Amino acid sequence: MHLTFLGATGTVTGSMTLVEAGSRRLLVDAGLFQGWKPLRLRNWAPLPFDARSLHGVLLTHAHIDHSGRLPLLVRQGFRGPIWCSPATADLCEILLLDTANLQEEEANWRNRHGKTRHQPALPLYTVDDARATLKQLRIVNNGDALDLGDGVTAHYSRAGHILGASSIRVEHGGRSVLFSGDLGRDDDLVMPPPDTGQQADVVVVESTYGDRLHPDLDPVEQLGDVVRRTAARGGVVVMPAFAVGRTQAMLYALWRLRQAGATPHVPVFLDSPMGIEATELLKRHPDAHRLTQEERNGIAQMTRCLRTPEESKRLMSQHGPMVVIAGSGMATGGRVLHHLAHYGPHPRNAIVLGGFQAGGTRGAALAAGEKQVKIFGEYVPIRAEVTQILGLSAHADQAGLLKWLGALGRKPEQVLINHGEPDAADMLRRRIDETLGWEASVPQHRDQMDV
Repeated sequence: MHLTFLGATGTVTGSMTLVEAGSRRLLVDAGLFQGWKPLRLRNWAPLPFDARSLHGVLLTHAHIDHSGRLPLLVRQGFRGPIWCSPATADLCEILLLDTANLQEEEANWRNRHGKTRHQPALPLYTVDDARATLKQLRIVNNGDALDLGDGVTAHYSRAGHILGASSIRVEHGGRSVLFSGDLGRDDDLVMPPPDTGQQADVVVVESTYGDRLHPDLDPVEQLGDVVRRTAARGGVVVMPAFAVGRTQAMLYALWRLRQAGATPHVPVFLDSPMGIEATELLKRHPDAHRLTQEERNGIAQMTRCLRTPEESKRLMSQHGPMVVIAGSGMATGGRVLHHLAHYGPHPRNAIVLGGFQAGGTRGAALAAGEKQVKIFGEYVPIRAEVTQILGLSAHADQAGLLKWLGALGRKPEQVLINHGEPDAADMLRRRIDETLGWEASVPQHRDQMDV
């Protein structure tokens, strides 16, 4: 087998690895680059392969940094199957259509207001491209052996992290490579722990939190402290959240606090159509998460869901105390930008960042203590209290990654580290060498290797 690393090298976005095995050409993930502008521009660069030559895509999970370039592949002629878990397929329907719609809206806005160097501004892909992509999704269940032709097989296993997330082992000619995908935590509020024991000759592992440990502080208690402080001064808690994963964890944490009487019964608004749909998917996939029916019902009763832009606009005419959860999780777009612009300048309010914030995002700027951020072309002063609760992250930390690797069942010949900022990836490489005694390296963009 031959691997070419085409994304998530030196960064946590743009996941894409080309796997050539026998006569098969496969991609593991096809995600959008996010964050710094030089990375985002890679989304527009010509693909280093002919999309029509691909025999299939193996998708680890639905987050846009892993799935967001799928419609681009289809736009450029890819017609093969996209294999994923049942929950991932449902989430892709939500996320890909939304991403395409946002791109169309941004292109239209730039054309109307003359905010473009291109005539006309065009979306990376359209809603029609996304719909065509959804027709190519094919379901594979965890534990099943997927026959990809010419002696190539793939096995999916649970990765935790978000609903439907998978690790994928690809085998051919007696050789195997295991892609971790994004790994979850043993103590995640909503998701079960990742499966262990998948043996492979080569392991490709993520390193989002490869240089740090999650704090010992209870994230639910931390959130409770912020809600109590903000409610006492009559303020609004704004929580940027990914529609998938982070939103459900935040809602569950707020419900637990309310059940324990640890916070006042302030209104909780979910201002995210995608987040609403993703939360409703918990009912459809009860075996893919930890929450009981009683807990799901309690969250539903607590949460006021805002589906339309008009409802979102009316919310900003209300006064606190209240909690507003809105996308996106790193404040790169979505309805949360309106709330940050409206509530950010006032010291009575609070902004809660849950988990990792990639470099170049507004979330990273807020976490770093920036006193103003650029929103809709203008700089907005940030006087609200800003708190980052790393314990809400859905990613395994350094200890969790090492534990998952150590439980694989046998020593791999090589560990390849991707999906991490440079410092995080290199620190994990050193820790693998020091604690496990395994050979590990960090591939760079477009590096290749034989398995």
